[in-house]
Amino acid sequence: MDTQGRRATTLVRIATVYLLFGLAVGMYVGISGQFAFISAHSHVSLVGWTTMALVGLAYLALPACERSRLAAVHFWLHNVGLPVMLGGLMFKAAGRDTAEPFVALGSALVLVAMLMFTINVFVNGAVESRLRAASPSRAARESDPAS
Repeated sequence: MDTQGRRATTLVRIATVYLLFGLAVGMYVGISGQFAFISAHSHVSLVGWTTMALVGLAYLALPACERSRLAAVHFWLHNVGLPVMLGGLMFKAAGRDTAEPFVALGSALVLVAMLMFTINVFVNGAVESRLRAASPSRAARESDPAS
């Protein structure tokens, strides 16, 4: 596989792992009645599955964003911060208040990751838009009898 789309594809693949984990935690919550774990279920489903999958799809749609250094920083901060946050949430839900610093650290890392993603979209997504606007679309080139 060439490098274009690799980070995006990896994000979507990782997101599917979070989807399965979120479903498993949700089933556990529902079957056991241990509703203390609902926060972990919500976070893994939203920040793990939904957010990570959408970011991967955004990188596929905006290759200039995916190729940037900001994408690499986002990728690693998100993929380090989220497991730390989720582990802290699970331990906190199990009654271990000493896990709060892990929740805070993981949450901060994910927040900074999403800040990097946002900056990336505004900076490099604008470049992508200008590039698309500057080049004629394939359909326009194919319908032009002069080409």
